[in-house]
Amino acid sequence: MDWSLLAVGLGLALFIEGVAYALLPSSMKSLLVAMLEQPAAKLRGLGLTMAAIGVAIVWLVQGV
Repeated sequence: MDWSLLAVGLGLALFIEGVAYALLPSSMKSLLVAMLEQPAAKLRGLGLTMAAIGVAIVWLVQGV
């Protein structure tokens, strides 16, 4: 496994997260409040879905 690819992925995720908080701080606060109101099972399902999509994207890109 190429660890530099993992580092790039982590850096990109942090960049996207940071830009969202920098450009839309009020919206991000509202999103966090809305997330607190959701049941844990729903958030877990969303997290697993997003993780699966991320794995699929990496798999497709690496396969090309």
